[in-house]
Amino acid sequence: MAIEGRTWPAWGGGGGGETPWGTRLWPSRGGHGHCRGMYNNCEIVMGNLEIVLIDHMQDLSFLQTIREVTGYILIAMNVFASLPLQNLRVIRGTQFYEEKYALFVLLNYNPNTTHALRQLGLNQLTEILAGGVYIEKNAQLCHVETVEWRDIMRDPRLEPVVGDNGKACAWQSGGRHRGLGGGGLTKTICAPQCNGRCFGRAPNECCHEECAGGCTGPLQTHCFACRHFNDSGACVPLCPQPLIYNKLTFQLEPNPDTKYQYGGICVRSCPRECASPARGCVPRVGDWGSWGGGGGGCGTNPHYPRPTACEGTGAGSKYQTVDSSNIDTFVNCTKILGNLDFLITGLEGDPWRNISALDPEKLNVFRTVREITGYLNIQSWPKHMHNFSVFSNLVTIGGRSLYNRGFSLLIMKNENVTSLGLRSLREVSAGRVYITENRRLCYLHTVQWTALSRRRADLDIRNNKPRSKCQQEGKVCDPLCSAEGCWGPGPAQCLSCRHYSRRGVCVPTCRFAQGETREFAQGGECFECHPECERIEGNVTCNGSGADTCTRCAHYRDGPHCVESCPEGILGERGPIYKYPDSGRECRPCHENCTRGCDLPAPGAQPRSPPVPRKTPTVIAVMVVGGLFLSCSCVLLALLYWRGKKIQKKRAMRRYLERGESLEPLDPSEKANKVLARIFKETELKRLKVLGSGVFGTVHKGIWIPDGDSIKIPVSIKVIQDWSGQHLDHAYIVRLLGICPGAQLQLVTQLLPLGSLLDYVRKNRDSISPQLLLNWCVQVAKGMYYLEEHRMVHRNLAARNVLLKSPSQAQVADFGIADLLYPDDKKYFYNEVKTPIKWMALESIHFGKYTHQSDVWSYGVTLWEMMTFGAEPYAGIRLAEVPDLLEKGERLSQPQICTIDVYMVMVKCECGATAHGPDPGEGPAPVPSPVPIPWGKIPALSPSPGQGPAPVPSPVPIPWGRIPAMSHPQDKVLLLSPSLSPSPGRVLVLSPSPGAGSQLCPHPQGRVLLLSPSLSPSPGQGSGPVPIPGARSRLSAPAIPPGWMIDENIRPTFKELANEFTRMARDPPALPGHQGKHDPPRRPLSGPTAPDMAIPTAGERGRATRRAPHSQRQGAG
Repeated sequence: MAIEGRTWPAWGGGGGGETPWGTRLWPSRGGHGHCRGMYNNCEIVMGNLEIVLIDHMQDLSFLQTIREVTGYILIAMNVFASLPLQNLRVIRGTQFYEEKYALFVLLNYNPNTTHALRQLGLNQLTEILAGGVYIEKNAQLCHVETVEWRDIMRDPRLEPVVGDNGKACAWQSGGRHRGLGGGGLTKTICAPQCNGRCFGRAPNECCHEECAGGCTGPLQTHCFACRHFNDSGACVPLCPQPLIYNKLTFQLEPNPDTKYQYGGICVRSCPRECASPARGCVPRVGDWGSWGGGGGGCGTNPHYPRPTACEGTGAGSKYQTVDSSNIDTFVNCTKILGNLDFLITGLEGDPWRNISALDPEKLNVFRTVREITGYLNIQSWPKHMHNFSVFSNLVTIGGRSLYNRGFSLLIMKNENVTSLGLRSLREVSAGRVYITENRRLCYLHTVQWTALSRRRADLDIRNNKPRSKCQQEGKVCDPLCSAEGCWGPGPAQCLSCRHYSRRGVCVPTCRFAQGETREFAQGGECFECHPECERIEGNVTCNGSGADTCTRCAHYRDGPHCVESCPEGILGERGPIYKYPDSGRECRPCHENCTRGCDLPAPGAQPRSPPVPRKTPTVIAVMVVGGLFLSCSCVLLALLYWRGKKIQKKRAMRRYLERGESLEPLDPSEKANKVLARIFKETELKRLKVLGSGVFGTVHKGIWIPDGDSIKIPVSIKVIQDWSGQHLDHAYIVRLLGICPGAQLQLVTQLLPLGSLLDYVRKNRDSISPQLLLNWCVQVAKGMYYLEEHRMVHRNLAARNVLLKSPSQAQVADFGIADLLYPDDKKYFYNEVKTPIKWMALESIHFGKYTHQSDVWSYGVTLWEMMTFGAEPYAGIRLAEVPDLLEKGERLSQPQICTIDVYMVMVKCECGATAHGPDPGEGPAPVPSPVPIPWGKIPALSPSPGQGPAPVPSPVPIPWGRIPAMSHPQDKVLLLSPSLSPSPGRVLVLSPSPGAGSQLCPHPQGRVLLLSPSLSPSPGQGSGPVPIPGARSRLSAPAIPPGWMIDENIRPTFKELANEFTRMARDPPALPGHQGKHDPPRRPLSGPTAPDMAIPTAGERGRATRRAPHSQRQGAG
């Protein structure tokens, strides 16, 4: 048994084009019973087999008889444990799933339960003739990785896609074998002499070349399946042909053993639903269709539309009935895949589903339908329509799916219907016929229902109009109908005709010898004669449809064919053929010397065209002279054209080269004139030999061919080594993918969806931990160090230009693309779009100098942005005032969550004003002794209320860059600025702990006071320490007076910064004033608090680091 069907569009509609043959199994109302009836005892599925969305409760045992699938197999989103296809041998792969796969198994498990596909069960599958294998994401499917799929797939170029399936199979086999049932290999073990598969390793154990899927012996009858056709158990390349060649008589004779091709099987006769026009069984086009194509195919009837399949209604469909919302989907349909239901909710509308009433005229779309694969259910019909003539071309009701108690044709409770009108219906393949409660219905009692069914029909026809009343009213079959009955009144409703039929209408006789159009009869059907046949009164005009079957020709006869005129100039094997009609209107050939036809026969025929005169010597001489003159003229014109092109090329080259004559060397301070720049296309330049090479590139001799011109201008081409961002590849650098030139130059980089670090810290300030902040500090420093190693200066480092690939990974972006100020720009004309003044170093603001050390300054500002969770630096200060503010010593305030060690790193990044040093000849400036001040007491910088100014010891002048050595690791240094010292809060206490800065940034006219703990007074002596308001607020840094320079080299390098923050990140403290949402409690900082710390000198810091205990070195962060 073979199953033939179609796959429907998957989950909500498919694309355009014709639908492939096959079937789909999926859950629906009554769908399981329908599939069981269709596949019971089926061995060959002619098309595709799709098993989708089947639960673990369904019984699929009816699939176990399938041995072959001609298309593909799709198994997706099921939860049954095993697939009962244990007898499947071959998947032919005539159609592919996803344009490539013949076996596709995907997502067969339920993540919420334990139900899942565990075994494929393809124990006997030995060959996939075409297409590949895809088996993935089946959580509990075992053994599929152990199958040798390359032995099963015929195409060696395909690779099986098998992975991400059940990995925890306790009984999974360790080795690889042929199939899940342990079958043997049939291809990869074969001897080289075997062309296909084999049943052993020996050279004489090869399968027959027509075998598919293996064999049990060498003969063509030992095959498991056939590659082409199965002829009574033997695999053959073709079925027995209808004609065989007789080598004795040299003639083609009928073959008594001829068979027809039906799929992959050779049959003696085609099934009833198919016709056999030549050598194969093809679907019928219609009852009145014509078959053509002597090459074995079938021609379509021009009266019928192109065959088109449409989805029906009812079980397995998204529509329950035909209604106004889906009637247009049946336009031009010739085959209904499924059923057709006509219910009252479809015809009169369904207000609950907001469906309007159906226009009865639209039911005429079903006049093109010739086959319904399921059932036809009519329980409601328009009042003014008295028959079902819209189905006048319906030939077959398949009955593959049945309604209710097994009905394939159900017509009930149609009070207005008087006749069925199914004039073309010839077969009800399966199911019962149920016609009842149609009070005015006649003619159905005349129909021989047993002739319409393959098996004995089960009829249930009752409660219609009685036959006697129908006869009394004259509602009987036409006399021209045969005894088989009729579907309604008139000769057009007969099941078959008593005499003849003409285009479906019964007639008493054909027009053999009278009438305007003469006919001939074939199989009880009247057909018209060829138009070239002459009508003969009282006699037969033709005996067939061709021009060679005419009794007499209407015009001329050319051999056996009647033609409108004799051939003139028709190309034959030896040239054009000319013929003339003789007195009997027979076409005769002209003489071979007649080149334009003739009027008389050969050999004395009078030529219709005059003879061609012979050419004289004078004419020949004139032609020769004319040819020479023409040749000379062509040569001269070619020379003139070549000379003109050469002159044009010289002028064009001069024009291109003269464009740059006015160029003069630019002053280093001038901007380039981009108007004179030209962007060359790569196709305009052609490199020749190498002239030289250097560190930054290679110089080639080349030519420039301007686009649109053919001139070639010699140029030199320098190919620059590509040190651009495309070659920068680092974990903390945003990868530059390329550039796109155009009206605006566009940079293409990686897309980081988390956005900039600035936006992130503003939005998530309550959930950011100290560890994460320090990690970002390390990552940005390492990224900038990577740019420094590759000689890249960022020039625009800020938190907005640091992007987040993930919350734990920051990447530096926009490196090397900042716009620079030119010397001719106004000094204090700044705007945020052009220049980020608040992030720039002093040397960049004053001199336009950008180095790696200027990037360190920007790095310090970026740290401040991070520690303040996105605050704006120098908020409330106009941009033009920022340079003056920096010169006066102002720096960013210490963030609330920032420890003194981290803040000192920021301070070190913003150091840089140094003197030229002492004049030549002068020795080093003397270092005065520090002024001792009692421990813990700091003189007030502003008078107390009601008192005079507090006495302040005279400051000790310290030469630039020289700090006296501290005698104790707990010494303190106070840095005072002369311009700011009278006001409170202008004092910075610097810590001597390891990791703090060793370079100081004193004012050149400032003073350094050293406080020693050895001078601390006894308890009860003196007064308590004077509080210093805002001691953490600002740092007084140097101004830049005349005679001083900016030395950025005293700032730390990015390598040092990365190492410093890496040390802090190993044991991050809880930042003061901040606790992340998910942070665990932090231990308190070891050592003194920030205001009690001081900075040692460079030498002291080294000694303190070496002698400090490990816990003290890791205490601050």
